[in-house]
Amino acid sequence: MVHSSRPARPAMLGQNQYGKAENRVVRITRDGDTHHIKDLNVSVALSGDLEEVHLSGSNAHCLPTDTTKNTVYAFAKEHGIESAEQFGIHLARHFVTSQEPIHRARIRIEEYGWERIETSEANAKFIGADEVRHSFVRKGQETRLTQITYDGERWQVISGLKDLVVMNSTNSEFWGYIKDKYTTLKEAYDRILATEVSGRWRFNWTDDDQRMPNWERSYAQVKKHLLDAFAETYSLSLQQTLYQMGSRIINNRAEIDEVRFSLPNKHHFLVDLEPFGLKNDTPDSAVYYAADRPYGLIEATVLRDGVEAEIPMDLTNL
Repeated sequence: MVHSSRPARPAMLGQNQYGKAENRVVRITRDGDTHHIKDLNVSVALSGDLEEVHLSGSNAHCLPTDTTKNTVYAFAKEHGIESAEQFGIHLARHFVTSQEPIHRARIRIEEYGWERIETSEANAKFIGADEVRHSFVRKGQETRLTQITYDGERWQVISGLKDLVVMNSTNSEFWGYIKDKYTTLKEAYDRILATEVSGRWRFNWTDDDQRMPNWERSYAQVKKHLLDAFAETYSLSLQQTLYQMGSRIINNRAEIDEVRFSLPNKHHFLVDLEPFGLKNDTPDSAVYYAADRPYGLIEATVLRDGVEAEIPMDLTNL
């Protein structure tokens, strides 16, 4: 047996952070009889001068995670929730500037959308109001996301969305690809193109001296541009569609420098109906099998010229 003559090196503490994750906060704003909802899932992560809490167990520099939870709810009441981004900025600034040991705060927020329930005029009169202003139905299109990071000097704001399912029932092809002895896929000159969009975009607002974007308008416009690009691109590949979505955002939204998409190809395969004496894919209709897995996964970043990428390649935890 060979023994090393080198002395053992001590273990070193690496990157660390702590905080309260997934604080569910719902704020109802009452504008007379008309109510408005902001529904967030807020996660706080703090880092800084925290070696001793790991090495000796001293909590002298440790702000309890319960306190971070309480701060989220108190800020929702004191400051309101103008937007997910603005709320995260308030929280990040507070933790870094009010606690000397805390040098960096990262706030991650999911926002769930609600829309007002439209009611008939007769029913509205029945309950004694011109219209129902306090009833809502949860939107199912997508979950809005943002991550705010602050170190006392520089801001990084990465916003986005997930679970946005889109489909083009035509105007998509896929052919001319590499073929080897394992290739069985037939070339397609008219196919369904469907995906579940997971996207992030990074703002070039990094300093308090800069003019802050209009977060709500920016989100609405980014979503519009990516949907328009998806719908208007005659697609020869999902990669081509992804690039068109990203470049449309970069070219139309000056406040954004970087966009990253992760797009699973939600495959739809024509069903063989010949055994039943039926011809599928006729001019009037076609029947498809929607496969959930395995799926092609297309991922890429689109950047403004001259800009370095900062959005992580793996969006799993972002």
